[in-house]
Amino acid sequence: MTLVSLSPQAALPSPSTAVWQLGPVPLRAYALFIILGIVVACWVTERRLRQRGVAPGAVLDIAVYAVPAGIVGARIYHVITSPEKYFGTGGEPIKAFFVWEGGLGIWGAVAGGAVGAWFAARQLGIPLTVVADALAPGLPLAQAIGRLGNWFNNELYGGRTTLPWGLEIHRMDPQNPGRALRDDAGQPILEPGLYHPTFAYEALWNLGVVALVLLLDRRLRLGRGRAFAVYVMGYTVGRFWIELMRTDDANTILGLRLNVWTSALVFLGALIYFVRVRGPREFLIPIGVAAAPGPVGAGGDVSQVDLSAREAGAAAAAPQGYRVVDEQQFRAYQETGAVPDEKSGQPAAEAAPTDPDDPDDPTGPGDASGVAGTQVTGTEADGTAPAKGGTGPRTERDS
Repeated sequence: MTLVSLSPQAALPSPSTAVWQLGPVPLRAYALFIILGIVVACWVTERRLRQRGVAPGAVLDIAVYAVPAGIVGARIYHVITSPEKYFGTGGEPIKAFFVWEGGLGIWGAVAGGAVGAWFAARQLGIPLTVVADALAPGLPLAQAIGRLGNWFNNELYGGRTTLPWGLEIHRMDPQNPGRALRDDAGQPILEPGLYHPTFAYEALWNLGVVALVLLLDRRLRLGRGRAFAVYVMGYTVGRFWIELMRTDDANTILGLRLNVWTSALVFLGALIYFVRVRGPREFLIPIGVAAAPGPVGAGGDVSQVDLSAREAGAAAAAPQGYRVVDEQQFRAYQETGAVPDEKSGQPAAEAAPTDPDDPDDPTGPGDASGVAGTQVTGTEADGTAPAKGGTGPRTERDS
């Protein structure tokens, strides 16, 4: 009795082609799904940022830095952890740059993307924790979409199985990447037996992580980066057991795949962060943008405050920065368009009148911020003083 005869008739097929030619331009399934995942993640993040007070379009400014940095970081992690494929015996160093052939490490993607997002958020005056919490459900959704590219590449599968959802795997042509080898009759050649579709297990698990993040974020009103920590914990738990099922080549430590150890360590880091970091959800009020002249309704987003006051035909001015407030102050700002007083928490219009000519009045002409709290430029946020007369993005925090 052969292994083939043990295989059930039911099976999941795999594509025999992962690249198509559009004239001289190759269209690769792996790249297309990565791009689609990025677009979906940006859409989710944009919606969540606007709900927290960030001006429309900020996610594009962030993505310009975060996406390339994430791809570079993902590729660097893959090459570092699998160097023999490129620098070992028979390796081809030039292929370290062939991202379209697969090989992106999620740990490097998160690390590189975080650096790019931090840089962009600093320019915009948005706390990185706000960006991270907004991204938390979008990132695993993007990962789930990206895993479909592994299906087209016939890669990242597990061991042999006789389960009804066992996966057929084609023997891919190393001389013609993205296409299966074919027999004399022109039919694509299959590997014997069926295999666990571990990439599909991870995609489904990631969809569960999306639901978990949204559920806990709604119930617990998570802030300070804790929603992102939930994503990291949820993802690493799944990656741990899925990684144990995979059979593709990988470096090991004490008999376990490197990514198993990485998953465990990253989970512990995220758990410690989630337990130790506390605080309410952060909301932002733009600085340097005229407020709405009238109520905008609690159900709207910041675009109704930021843009309604501009003159007809005039371009919307980007905020110079943001002030961090709690949810109650943010809702009051949405309803009235008035910036809440830092001490009283009431809209500035309701604060006691001040005399600009009174030298003893702390909100006189010497206080450029009026009733708002201390303004922090991008450089001040890093502990360095801004250049004299400089005007950079500003972030204000309420105590």
